[in-house]
Formats: sequence, structure tokens, C-alpha cells
Amino acid sequence: MKHTAIAAALVVSTLSLQAAGKRVVIVQTNSAGDNVHLIDPATNKVVGVINGIEVNHGAAVAPDGTRIYVSNEADSTLDVVDGKSLKVTNKIKLSGHPNNISVAKDGRRVYVGIIQAPGGVDVIDTVALKNVKTMPTHGSIHNTYVTPDGKYVVAGSIAGKTVNVFDAKTEEPVWYLDMGLGVRPMTFSWNPDGSTKWLFVQLTDFNGFAVVDFATHKELKRIDNPPLPAGKKEVPEGSDPSHGMAVTADGKTLVVCSRINNYLYSYSLPDLKNIGAAELTGKGAGWVTLTPDGRTAYVANPVTNDVSVVDIKTMKETTRIPVGYVPKRNTTGILQ
Repeated sequence: MKHTAIAAALVVSTLSLQAAGKRVVIVQTNSAGDNVHLIDPATNKVVGVINGIEVNHGAAVAPDGTRIYVSNEADSTLDVVDGKSLKVTNKIKLSGHPNNISVAKDGRRVYVGIIQAPGGVDVIDTVALKNVKTMPTHGSIHNTYVTPDGKYVVAGSIAGKTVNVFDAKTEEPVWYLDMGLGVRPMTFSWNPDGSTKWLFVQLTDFNGFAVVDFATHKELKRIDNPPLPAGKKEVPEGSDPSHGMAVTADGKTLVVCSRINNYLYSYSLPDLKNIGAAELTGKGAGWVTLTPDGRTAYVANPVTNDVSVVDIKTMKETTRIPVGYVPKRNTTGILQ
């Protein structure tokens, strides 16, 4: 199958990155500070720090590994960081206060969610380093994503309670879906030809996630995260009870954060059965990113100011990495 072959190639490519002079990094933003931490997943050590981005929110790594993009809430800018020096080289003014971001598969666009009303998705030309347009949305935008095949941009609105989908080529709206609750993090599964199969959506005040059929634009079901084991107590989650999710590169496993339970759960795909639960010693479980081989998860803990490292096969937390103040969003990238 096409996507299986791609995933296998990605694993082989990742193993040879060190020899090729490239490196995988986990980019961890710190929402109550002015720095961003880079973690080496081979050693689980902080190996770099980007300084001078106050109240940084989302991050994305350029596909060619030359840049890191960070949304700057203090200045309402998209900050462009050199991938080698880790210095901010450009600050691109946005149409309003930003939240999370994503980058096109070819690296020529960055899509910035604008949380300030009326909202929208700012489109950044990464060659010209200019904000070229704002795509209109039903409500202000919390998170943006690019589908696995690169054909669509997906944006979620908390206030509007909507999923907004755009054609990446025309940059025009193609459909939207009212979810009835505020839309929080999302992720995707895919068909054998690489096209998007399901959209997984976390929602305000819901400890679980919704499953949306991408082709029909219909919600199929909602799945509750497992109840806590006997003797375990909920923890103050500080925000929505379930926030952060990702699918492994082989397309076989969905991982889901539960802030209120303080667990990372795993579900098999496509049957969506709960197959694992990693209890976290860090607190907050606000976001998760995976290594390219899908073997390790990194969970941001905004309450304890660290990142939990979870082995996906065993669903066990193996260590915690201290980072900055109130770490929330994180992403995985390959730098030159």
C-alpha cells in the first residue's frame, strides 16, 4: 500500500539521519516564558534553546529543515527562526492574536490560526516572508492542520464550535462542520491511497474525542476516554479534560491525552479499541507529539513544567524532561 511504503521509508530515513547530517528534534514551546526548547529524542536531553519569543504558542519545522516557525502571542507575529543558529531572523505581522500553526507539505506556506475575533487562518508565503491573505472561518481559530496528503488545510474554532476545511491549492473554503462544542486539537487517519479517512476531534468539556468521516463530512461517533482505575483521583486539568492527540506513522495507533485523568491513552486503528494507558507523573497533559518512527510520545505537562516521555509499545512513561514555564504545544521536525 502506498502509505505503508511511505511510512516504512520514513523509518529507514530517520535511522540514517545522523549519518546524513540531519537531526530529529522535539520542539517544545513554553507559553509563560520567552523561550522554546529543543529536545533530542535519542538522548532525551535539551540540546537547544530559542530565546526572545514572548508567550510563544505554536511551532512548526520547515520540511527542508532550515527554519522553525513560532507563533508569538505577545507581538501577534509569526517569528521565523534559523534552524542552525536558533536566532529569530524575521517577524511577520499577523491579522490578529495567534494560536497554533501548521506548515504545508512543500514548505511554501505556513497557516496561522487567529484566535482574535473575527478570526481566520493567516496564510504566510515562506519565500516572500509575507502574510498574503486571511482565509475566512466560522469563528476564531485555535488550531490549524494540513491533511496527511497535503491537499487540505483544517482549522478548528472554539467559539464557533466548527471544523473549517480549505483546499490547499486554491486556498478557498470547501466545507465546514458544526460540532456543537468548541473544537480543540485534531488529528487524522488515512486510506491506503493516502487520502484522509477520519478526522479525530477533541471538544470542550469532553473527556474523549469525536470521529468524523472526512469524505462525507459527517460525525460518526464520540468515544469517551477510559474511567480511572479504582483508587485513582482526577486532577485539576486547568483547561479542557482531553487535549492533545496524534497518530503513529504506520497508521495503526491513535494516542490521546486526558488532562483530567493525567493519562496518555492508546487506541488501535481502525477499530478504535483502547489498547493502552500510560499514567503520567508530570501534570497537565496538554499536547503530544511523536517521533517519526512512531515509537515514542512526548507529552507536554504545563503544570509541572516538563515533558513526559512515553514508550508507545509498553505505554509506560520512561522519563521526564524539564523545560520552560507552562509548556503546552510541541511538534516533531528534522533540522539540517
